[in-house]
This record gives sequence, structure tokens and C-alpha cells, in this order.
Amino acid sequence: MHRLVEQLTRICGADGTIVTRHARDTYGSDGLLQYHVTPGVVVLPDTAEQVRAVVGACHQAGVPWVARGSGTGLSGGAVPVEDGVLIGLNRMRRVLQVDLDNERVVVEPGVTNVDVSAAVAPTHVYPPDPSSQIVCSIGGNVAENSGGAHCFKYGFTTNYVTGLEVVLPDGEVVTLGGAELDRPGYDLVGAFVGSEGTLGIATKITLRVIPKPEDHRTLVAYFDDTTEAGQTVSDIVAASIVPGAIEMMDQLTIQAAEAATHAGYPLDVGAALIVELDGPVAECDARFDEVVDICQRNGATGIRVAADERERELIWKTRKAAFGAMGRISPNYYVQDGVIPRTRLPDVLGRISDLAREHGLKVANVFHAGDGNLHPLVCYDGRAPGEAETAERLAGLILQACVDAGGSLTGEHGIGLDKREHMNKMFSEADLDAFQRLRCAFDPQGLANPGKVMPTPRLCGEVPGPYRQHPLEAAGVAERF
Repeated sequence: MHRLVEQLTRICGADGTIVTRHARDTYGSDGLLQYHVTPGVVVLPDTAEQVRAVVGACHQAGVPWVARGSGTGLSGGAVPVEDGVLIGLNRMRRVLQVDLDNERVVVEPGVTNVDVSAAVAPTHVYPPDPSSQIVCSIGGNVAENSGGAHCFKYGFTTNYVTGLEVVLPDGEVVTLGGAELDRPGYDLVGAFVGSEGTLGIATKITLRVIPKPEDHRTLVAYFDDTTEAGQTVSDIVAASIVPGAIEMMDQLTIQAAEAATHAGYPLDVGAALIVELDGPVAECDARFDEVVDICQRNGATGIRVAADERERELIWKTRKAAFGAMGRISPNYYVQDGVIPRTRLPDVLGRISDLAREHGLKVANVFHAGDGNLHPLVCYDGRAPGEAETAERLAGLILQACVDAGGSLTGEHGIGLDKREHMNKMFSEADLDAFQRLRCAFDPQGLANPGKVMPTPRLCGEVPGPYRQHPLEAAGVAERF
């Protein structure tokens, strides 16, 4: 490792190589603070060539590495490997090309999500908008296939990435896709987006942007409980109305977020449903009246319509502050990210309530209601003996409830370190083996973000290596190497 650190220092310079324990420790986790590992060394490359050289040096030394963007992920996907290399990409934040005639923008991985829209404003916009969009990086968005409030209508990151320059785990640089929307041949761009840093590092990303909608209309409707709000979502979709966003918060979330933002949300309602329409003015006006009517038919106790852009931003500020505001009602929380069919919303929320009661903990619920993406926030006190373990166990049972309802383990946060042991709840061993074969095709040494996504570290090939598992051990008939 000492020789490797010397080599990395020559590549990235002394100011781009972090070796002191205290400084390395700040890179030990992502936004899911339940997991923390101090890396052996942190490097901060400025260029794609430096990334290539760093990865190549790790390959030659047989040392594992983890790529990290802004560290806002919520699945432990950017947690380092002990005695491994953490490659931070935040210094690579150049917008390389803006081509609005062809609706394309090319960026480096450290460019923030919101800066992409700023680069193409005022005529165009980049639709994927995670709540952390002010700080989260495009490289991280690509790794996790991030979504956001507007994913119901506009889709996820994978729908907007057309091309990638990628440094493979052996240091080779390849180009996947291009500026065109759907290049013939194997969809390697689709395989890379959402691979959570296990197939390589994207150093140049070509994104599709779209014209900014002509108009938008926003309301927040209040209901006595989440069942009525959930039925409203189903009725809106059944009426062939496709809002730009449909978001829901339960009472506990409203109370926390309102205390942080003072946006004027009532504290005694059971649920708040934010609906935003966008598109041509005539269409927004006509369909908005239908949405109001559907809310009223389902028992809305009040409807607040944004009168101007300031009020619209205030309504959204409360929703986007939900995660951070949990600190006002709980010392700690454990966030999950399951997906369910919209029609199963009342059943699953009821199950979550029962599980919370059984475990003696509170669960706040906030979710992208349009596509059934739940974000249960399990509240607990990390200072109380056993509560952190209880919260983790409860979070796992919530995921099981989502899968049992016909849903998924994740909608946008990824599997990472947090949910890898739950993968067999959704996938068979044959499925997992297929995933592993793809991973090994890109990374036969198993050095790229090892220990993530798959239920256990698995071996590529016949030679045992660090952080990997021999196939006989996987079958329970061999000891660890």
C-alpha cells in the first residue's frame, strides 16, 4: 500500500491525495450513516486521465477501490473498502458541451444535478430531480439510476443518458453509446447505468435534455388519512392524467417538515398530496380542474393552489426538506426505498404501521406516489441500547412487505451495502448468477466497489482474491481463503 500511495501521489499530486487518518475518516460513509469504513487512501483526480491512471495502478497492485460522487447516496453504495482506495470525483465538474439544437449536454461526473439544468436554462431542463439535486452529482446519479419527484412522467436517469466514456476496472478507457438516442447493438449504456460503481467509472456523460414545459400548475391537497390520498392518486392516473409529479407525505412527515420550513401545512391532517401538472397552458388549465374535482370526490379536507412561483417553491420546499427535517422529531432515522403497485398502497402502509407498533418505533412515510416508490423513515434513538438493530430489522421487514406486494427492493437509492442481503427475496440464484457473470465480464478481478449489490462477495474465475468468495465456499463446503 505504501508504494501504491506514492504512485497515486505522483498521479494526483499531494493536494489530491489524502493520507491522514482524520481526513480519510470524513469519506467513510455516504448519506446512510449506519455504515462507516475508513479507506486506506483517498484520491481526488482532476481529469479523466488521472482517473485512468489511478484505476490502472490499483489494477496492477490488486487493490480494491470505490468511486464516490457527492456522498449523498442512501444505500451504502459509496462506503469505502478498508485498506482500499476511495476515488472522489467532485473535482471533475466541468460542463464540456451544450448542444441545445440537438438537446444534448456533455458533463464530467462531478457536475451537480441542478447545474445541468442551469447550464441549459432557460429554454431547456434536465428532468431527473432527486431531492438532493443541489448537491448530488451526475456520476452518482448514473451509478444509482436516480429518480426524483418528476420520474412518474419523465422517467429516471437511464432515460436521459445516451453516451458514456468509461474507465474499466483494468484502466482501459472505452466509449459506450454516443449522442444518438438508441445506438444499434448491445445496450451497454443501459447495463452501466444503475450498476452502482461495480463496472467502472464514468468520466464523461452525454445527457439528453428537453424543452422546458410551457406552464405548470401546482396544488397540495389534504386528507384525513393516506388511504383517501392513495385512492386519489389511482383515480388521477385512471383518468389518463399524467402529472409531472405526484408526491405524498403522512402526518408525521408533515409535522417534521413544517417545523423546518414554516410553509403553512396544517399539522392535524393525515396526509398531504402534492400534484403538479406541466405542459401547454390550455392542457394544464383543463386537466387541473379535473385533478381538483378528483381530490374533492375523495374527501379532501382542503386544497391549496400555488398562486405564483414563490408559493410553488414553498410547497416543494416542504417536500424536499422531509428527510433532513426528521432530526426535529428523532435523533436518528433509517431510510428505506421500496416500490409497490399503486393499488397496494393502503395494504402496505397498514402493514408498515403494524410493524412499527410491534417494534415500538415510529415510521414516517414520504413517497413518490405516482410510481409507488415509498421512502419509509424508521425513527430511532441510536443512544438507546438495541434500538439501531431494531430499526435495521424493521427496515428489512418493510422491504419484505414491498416485495410481497409485488414490488421491488429499490426505486432509486440502489442496493449498495444496505440491501444486498435482501436480494434473494426478489431474485433466484439463477438470476444472481447472471448478474455476477455480467459483473465479472467487466471486472474479472473483483476490484470495483467489492461487497456491494450481491448478497455475498462472489469470485470471478478460479483464483481467490481479496473481498471475493470461492464458489465452493458459496456452496458451504470450503473455508474462506
